[in-house]
Amino acid sequence: MSDQCDGEPGPVVRVTAWVHGRVQGVGFRWWTRSRALELGLSGSATNYADGRVLVAAEGPRAQCERLVELLSQQPSTAGRPGRVGQVFTTWGSPKGATGFVAR
Repeated sequence: MSDQCDGEPGPVVRVTAWVHGRVQGVGFRWWTRSRALELGLSGSATNYADGRVLVAAEGPRAQCERLVELLSQQPSTAGRPGRVGQVFTTWGSPKGATGFVAR
């Protein structure tokens, strides 16, 4: 039986997503933080000088995948501020993040 069928949350993973587009100065990091906390994820959303936002989230894989879907939706159907052009993701092992911060 799969993890989702037996009620288990599944393996804990870390997703790192580089979000490109008009995502700074529009409340994007705070929106991301709210969605991540609703999904029970830990991590951060950080502005970079080149205009990208780095989102690092840890938790069950299904919830991390859902966050990436919300970040990527075109057009945003989840009320996401800004305009996302592209999202590049990598997956790895969790690093023990606690809480979710917007930097």
